[in-house]
Amino acid sequence: MSLASAARIAQSALNAVSVETSIVSRNISGANNTTYYSEKTANVISAYGGGAQVRSITNAQNQALFENVLTATSTGATQDALSAGLGQLNQTIGDTSGNTSPSALLSAFTNALQSYEASPTDSSLAQATVNAAQSLTSNLNNASATVANIREQADAQIGTSVSTINSLLSQFHNVNTLIVNGTATGADVTDLEDSRDQILKQLSQQIGITTTTSANNDMSIHTDSGVTLFQETARTVSFTPTNTFTASTNGNPVTVDGVPVTGPTGMPIQSGELAGLATLRDHIAVTYQSQLDEIARGLIDTFAESDQSGSATPSPTQPGLFTYSGAPTMPAASGLAGLAANIKVNANVDPSQGGDLNLLRDGGISDPSNHAYIYNTSGDSSYTGRLQQLLTGLSQVQTFNSSGGIETSDTLNGYANASISWLDATRQSVASASDYQSTLLSSATTALSNATGANLDNEMSKMLDLEQSYSASARLMSTINTMFSSLITAMNSMG
Repeated sequence: MSLASAARIAQSALNAVSVETSIVSRNISGANNTTYYSEKTANVISAYGGGAQVRSITNAQNQALFENVLTATSTGATQDALSAGLGQLNQTIGDTSGNTSPSALLSAFTNALQSYEASPTDSSLAQATVNAAQSLTSNLNNASATVANIREQADAQIGTSVSTINSLLSQFHNVNTLIVNGTATGADVTDLEDSRDQILKQLSQQIGITTTTSANNDMSIHTDSGVTLFQETARTVSFTPTNTFTASTNGNPVTVDGVPVTGPTGMPIQSGELAGLATLRDHIAVTYQSQLDEIARGLIDTFAESDQSGSATPSPTQPGLFTYSGAPTMPAASGLAGLAANIKVNANVDPSQGGDLNLLRDGGISDPSNHAYIYNTSGDSSYTGRLQQLLTGLSQVQTFNSSGGIETSDTLNGYANASISWLDATRQSVASASDYQSTLLSSATTALSNATGANLDNEMSKMLDLEQSYSASARLMSTINTMFSSLITAMNSMG
C-alpha cells in the first residue's frame, strides 16, 4: 500500500468518526428531550479503495409501538372530554349523595304533601308544600340550563378543536414536504421525522388517526373511521358553530371535505377529543335532558286537573299545580323537548303572585273561574280527597319515553332515582376508562422511549469508543505525515 493510499484511508476514517461523534452528541442532547426524540444512527460503509464513509443517517423506529401511543392518546382524550362534561352534569344533583337532585327534592315535596294531607286546615303546611314544589321546579329549570350550557361549551370546544386540527395539518404538510424532498436528495431528515411524529401525537389528541408511508417517505393520514385527512395535501376540516342551544337544537357536524365525521351520518370518528365532545354534546347531555323532561312531564300529568262536573261534554284536562308555557293544553305523551326548562308552579296557588293556597286542597288551580275543576264541591276545610288522590298518583307506575335511556315503566320517584343512578354510573365508567387509558398511555410511551429513544449511558459509552477510534486514526495520520517528511528529506539529500 502506498503512503498516499494510507493517507486517504486514515482521512476517511477521521471524517467518518467526526460524523459519528456529531450524531452521538445529538443523541446525548436528545436524551433529555421532554417532547419526542428518536435515537440517530450513522450508517458507516467501506469506501471504494479502502477506508470508511457515512452512507446515511437514520433514526430508531418502531411503528407498532408508535401506533399504540397514538391510539392511547386519542382514546384517553375522548374519556377526558367526557369526564369533564359529566363532572359538570353531576353538579345538577349536588354532592355524591344527590341531596339537591330532582329525586331528593321530589321526595321532600312528597313529604310536605303528606304532612299537609294529614292537616288540610293548616295554611303553613300548604305554603310549605308550595315552597317544596317551587324548589323542585327551580331545580329542574337550573338542571336544564346546565345541560344547555354544557352543550354550548362542547360546541365551542369542537370549533377550537377543528381549528387546531387544520393548523396541525398545515404544519404537517410543510414538514412532510421537506422530508420527501430531503429523502430524494439523500439529506439527513431524521430531525424532521421526529417533528412529523410530534405533530402526529398532537393531532391524535384531537382526532383518532392512522397513517401510511410510501417508498419516498411521503406519509398519508386518515381518521380512525377511514376518511382521508392528508394525502399529498391537507384536506379541509369544517365546522359551523351553534351560538345558543335549546333542548331541541341539533349541533352541526364536523366534516372533512364535506364528509361528516361526527353525528349519526357519514363516517363518524371513534376517538380523540373531538369525538368525546361530540358524544357529550349530541348524546350524553341530550339523554340527560330527556330524563329531566320526563320527570317534568310526569309531574304535570300527575297533578293535572280533570272535569269533576260529570258533564256530557267535559272540559279538557289541564295542568294543575305544575304547569308550563304551553298550558292550558297538556304536554304530549311522547314528551316535549325542553319541558324541564319551563316547568313552574301555577301562579293560581301561589299567594306571592295573588294565588290561593286552598286550591291545592280543593282543586281549581288550572282555572279558578271554572267550577268544573273543583274537587271539594262542599267547601269542607278538612277535605283530604284531592290530596290523597295526588299522593296516590305519585306512587303509581307511569310510562316514560325511551329517549331517557332508562326504565320506561316506573313510579315518578323511581324514575328520578334511576336518572341519578344513570348519571353516576356513566360518570364512574368514564372516570375508570380515563384512568385506564392514562396508565395505558404511560406504558406505551415508556415502551416507545425504551425502543427508540436515546439512552444516555449507551451514548456516553459510544462517545468513548469514538474518541479512541479518532485517536488511533489521528496517530496513523501523524505517522504517515512523519513518513512523508522523511521521504521528502531523503529525496532532497539526493538532489
